[in-house]
Amino acid sequence: MAQLATTVLPLVALLAAMHIGLAAGWWWLVPLLTLPAVGLTVRTFIIQHDCGHGSFLSSRFANDAIGRLCSLFTFTPYAHWRRQHAQHHGTWNDLDRRDGRGSDIYSTCLTVAEYAALSPRGRRWHRLLCHPAVALLLLPPFIFLVLYRVPFDTPAAWRNERRSVHLTNLSLLLFYGGLGLLLGFAPVALVLFTVMIPASIVGVWLFSLQHRFEGAYWAHHAEWDPVSAAIRSSSFLRLPRVLQWFTGSIGFHHVHHLVPRVPNYRLEECHQAHPAFDGARVLTLKDGLRASRYVLWDDDAGRMVTFAEVAVRRPTTRPSMQPGFDAT
Repeated sequence: MAQLATTVLPLVALLAAMHIGLAAGWWWLVPLLTLPAVGLTVRTFIIQHDCGHGSFLSSRFANDAIGRLCSLFTFTPYAHWRRQHAQHHGTWNDLDRRDGRGSDIYSTCLTVAEYAALSPRGRRWHRLLCHPAVALLLLPPFIFLVLYRVPFDTPAAWRNERRSVHLTNLSLLLFYGGLGLLLGFAPVALVLFTVMIPASIVGVWLFSLQHRFEGAYWAHHAEWDPVSAAIRSSSFLRLPRVLQWFTGSIGFHHVHHLVPRVPNYRLEECHQAHPAFDGARVLTLKDGLRASRYVLWDDDAGRMVTFAEVAVRRPTTRPSMQPGFDAT
């Protein structure tokens, strides 16, 4: 409850202040308040994320209600995202359970052999999608503001999840449409885009470097185990205390992947409580800026590699993977 009080309420206050500033001609309030509003929007998404895991509060009903409320500020359909995210937790860093198409350019990857098997046009397209300017700057706003408005890549049997997309769109239309009628559509759009565009970029960047970085561990299903995947395949992003607060301690992502039911406000405590977590790959902000280069898994070398390191070659049969990490 303290997190809600210190996250959603200040976010609403900042957004209101930005609108008041525009109405009063104090345009300078908008850029002045943008940075904290972006940080609180990211923190709101972390709360919604925990609600999706059923970890934020003990009541499932309360988790779902708060998760749906957060959708008004994150533009993320709660039930649809929750089920897709659950799939991510069920298959992360298992080479044999990916979709194999490279369509998820943030938490999964192609192998070097799969990349080499693409046509020249396919390789150029994949390099373009994975370029930091595209993957981390252009695509994130498109994902949150446009792609989440349709039940993309959603099986027809997922009726509740598809309904979630449409109900979220209706809620957004009523909420922001009502604000537009009251305050003017141009000011509402200006504040919305000023906050959501950088917030989406920060959020996607965090998600990407939590799963794709130099030293990340991938395994074929026969050698895959959840402890190794959590400790060695999810990063520990060490952030200054203020940034850790705004990101809901999600930098302790190795703990989250090991036990998703741990809420964000207990992640640091869990990390400090067990020596096994000392084996997690520690990333700094500087490391995070370089992490996006590591986009392909090299089965032969047993490590993530960059496009520059790869000499395109014919696909080869995979060798035996290295043994799993023993966290006991």
